[in-house]
Amino acid sequence: MPHALSSRDSVMESKPVGSYPPTGIEVLIVGTGLAGLVSAIECVRKGHTVRVLERNSTTNTAGDMYFMGLSGTRFLKHWPEVHTEYKRISLHNAWLETFKHSGEVMIPPKFVADRLRAQGLDPDTPPGEFQMRPLIYKMFLTAVQKLGIPVEYKRKVVEYSEDEKAGKAYAVTEDGKKYEADVIIAADGVGSKSQKLVGGQVRAKSSGRAMWRAAFPVENIQKDPEVADFFKMMPNNEPIVRTFLGPNTYALTLTREDVMVWIMNHDVTGSEKESWNDTIEADEVINTMDDMVGREGDKWAPILKKLIACTPPKTIVNFALLWRNPQPSWTSPAARVIQIGDAAHSYLPSSGNGATQAIEDAISLASCLQIGGRENVPQSVRVHVRFRFIRNACAQKLSFSNAELLQNTDWDKVKIDPRRAAPKHPKWIWAHDPEAYVYDNYTKAVESMKKGIKMEDDTSFEPNYPKGYKFEPWSIEQIMDDMRAGKPVVLGPGDWD
Repeated sequence: MPHALSSRDSVMESKPVGSYPPTGIEVLIVGTGLAGLVSAIECVRKGHTVRVLERNSTTNTAGDMYFMGLSGTRFLKHWPEVHTEYKRISLHNAWLETFKHSGEVMIPPKFVADRLRAQGLDPDTPPGEFQMRPLIYKMFLTAVQKLGIPVEYKRKVVEYSEDEKAGKAYAVTEDGKKYEADVIIAADGVGSKSQKLVGGQVRAKSSGRAMWRAAFPVENIQKDPEVADFFKMMPNNEPIVRTFLGPNTYALTLTREDVMVWIMNHDVTGSEKESWNDTIEADEVINTMDDMVGREGDKWAPILKKLIACTPPKTIVNFALLWRNPQPSWTSPAARVIQIGDAAHSYLPSSGNGATQAIEDAISLASCLQIGGRENVPQSVRVHVRFRFIRNACAQKLSFSNAELLQNTDWDKVKIDPRRAAPKHPKWIWAHDPEAYVYDNYTKAVESMKKGIKMEDDTSFEPNYPKGYKFEPWSIEQIMDDMRAGKPVVLGPGDWD
């Protein structure tokens, strides 16, 4: 039987591991990215039995920084030790400064709280924070290890299948070993072999864009006094994020007490890979970066080139940005295999949403499975998709609007309203609580499905996407063609702010 809820308030209390009775649901998770790691700990907390497979020999904790939204970190209240570590490694008292790509200061350094206040947001409740990928991954990996969740490495899954009558899903690894579970969570990225079972062999494709990105010990910038002075920290050793916005491109830098990070968005050059392990050298970036600026004759600020020259060898990653068009089907026909994270929906870095939505997926799915119980796994998987697809399609579309803002900044308007130089993080994204949303709306969604109401027509519960929005299929190719033609991204009806 589904596990009943005593009251709405009880859902919001901190309920650590051991608070929920065992569901008997055997979960196999493929991939130890952010979605996979959070799925592992949340599924254990909700009473499921968990195993994890990873294609590589270790969990990759390399990388630099990304944005983690508030909607993806609320669940940490259930994990006191993890929450304490999260607060310890977070960027505290961070500053922001905004430049033109040429180096001209457009918005002087301000505390994040002051920027939020200027945007009409509560400075005490930021919509999210920049975080260091290596520290976040190590934090979640440590939590998985402390729970004793079995993780098998060097297990590359090459085939997914299911048996509807037996109520089982299967994953076959490269060496021929077959794994069985009540439900398999495919958290193995945009290249997941689950796509063949879920939605046909729709391959991930290049977006035509990539990111040069590097993170290295901050003492390396001391070899160039000009770089060390320009990219210094703020008073009291407070970290600062500097953004450089140019036509058709943008860059971010982060200076912390221990690390220097720089990231630059660009057109593909041919050496890109979707990997944190393959690196290029500084000369390749310096020799081609001016070609990526959208107007002929424009050049990047010389100080950025000097920063790149300070980067140690074998540090710069040329990370390919891959995607698939939004697809309503994230599940196998019998709903025993479910995609989450990048396997289900890919994001541009400008969205500030990829990590957040991957975590939301993990929390939502673990909760749906717990409420439905072992006898209702397919139902719970489908409810989860009903809660997640349109929200993600909207967040994906918003990422293109943010990319347009960063890559085609109207500086005349920014002088009047500095908010026009900041990516949107609207309330419908950051105010969401994926766990509470499942508990509030699971039964309503089941009733709608039994009545045959389509996902996009389901009005039985409050939307977790812009109010007034009606989903219509759209393609990334069309949006990119419009952006290249100088047309604004059309988000569609609804309150996107």
